[in-house]
Amino acid sequence: MRLISWNVNGIRAVSKKEIFGSTGFKDWLADDGPDVLCLQETKAWPEQLKEDLLEPAGYSSYWNQAEKKGYSGTVIYTKKKPLNHYTGMFSETYDKEGRIVATEFDNITLLNIYFPNGMQSPERLKYKLEFYDTFLEHIDSIRKKGKSVIFCGDLNTAHNPIDLARPKENVNNSGFLPIEREWMDKVVEHGYTDTFRHLSDEPDMYSWWDYKTRARERNVGWRLDYFWVSNDLLPFLKNAFIMTEIVGSDHCPVGIDIDIEL
Repeated sequence: MRLISWNVNGIRAVSKKEIFGSTGFKDWLADDGPDVLCLQETKAWPEQLKEDLLEPAGYSSYWNQAEKKGYSGTVIYTKKKPLNHYTGMFSETYDKEGRIVATEFDNITLLNIYFPNGMQSPERLKYKLEFYDTFLEHIDSIRKKGKSVIFCGDLNTAHNPIDLARPKENVNNSGFLPIEREWMDKVVEHGYTDTFRHLSDEPDMYSWWDYKTRARERNVGWRLDYFWVSNDLLPFLKNAFIMTEIVGSDHCPVGIDIDIEL
């Protein structure tokens, strides 16, 4: 199975762009045909979308929109219908911004998350760190029920120096703060693995570049987008990749090939 995750920075905007050569989003989805596509920062309510984006041919879709229009939002497109789906973490504090949508299958729960950005203010950094902790408690509760976990999305943190172009210059900035990176270390300690780094130690591989400084042209980027799996799934992991050739957003897609059936 192929699973792809992408922060599109507005699904309506990206759907109008050429994202690979002369190929648009809808044709790319049809041609690539991932079994699952998880999008973050959709910035749309379902009723604002035409049918070909709301539920593309061959896919079921599961949306979570923020209360505030034009902000945040997540969706999972999946070829196999899940047994169940839900949005959020059952917390009024963290479930107003449309940041989580999850699909439950026989033995696996797949979660698509758009984690908060902590750069705006100390209050938002505090919110981000508390969101992190609540999320880890949530996926641990899934594991305790005997299910495997896959989670993907924009974590808004680069884990290690290899994961951004200028680590020394950013050590005091949210997105590379020691306290944020320590949380990712804790995720590893709890039995989850960053699939890309499990298979590759290649440097200069990023998934986000600042629009304002035209950083993508110079590959001055950050790896903020991930697929993590509970460690019981590692024997089935075949490939993890970053699709730097895909444009249309300040992020590019990331993905995995894994020898399982949902």
